[in-house]
Amino acid sequence: MNLAEAAARADELAGSGSAQELASLRTEWDDELEAAARSADFRERALAFRAIGMFRWRAKEELLRRGLDDGSPAARGSALLSLEQLSREHPSTVNSVRPLLHKMLADEDENSAVRRLAVLVLKNGSAPRDTIVLLEGLSADDDADAELRKAAGSVAQGLKRKAQDKR
Repeated sequence: MNLAEAAARADELAGSGSAQELASLRTEWDDELEAAARSADFRERALAFRAIGMFRWRAKEELLRRGLDDGSPAARGSALLSLEQLSREHPSTVNSVRPLLHKMLADEDENSAVRRLAVLVLKNGSAPRDTIVLLEGLSADDDADAELRKAAGSVAQGLKRKAQDKR
């Protein structure tokens, strides 16, 4: 079994609620995942960052933070996918990397798919005003990618509703 197969198995175990088997699989693959996240090959790093989410491995969130600064758009995208997955039940995951997500969104040179993924991650976090303003600005930016504008507008509206519900 390779890391991709182990991650798929971990995703199955997490989905079925087999916590003990999942913990055992994490222990078995810990060193290999760490090594892949530090690989010189962007494909291995991307796989490692994606596997963290599939393993539901909250203890590896620091690796995902590093993944957000990776030189490869594929690796950054994989880290974002895992952050989105981990943050569905734990908004603190998004809140802890919010400045990095804002930086990705503000950088017009950033890969457009990566920027869209950063928008989607923000939907799972809290709804601070600066995030909403940034997303609304993106949704109104005629120079931005149409899909990015649409996603930013949708997430901004969702965060506004979330903020109003808290009041």
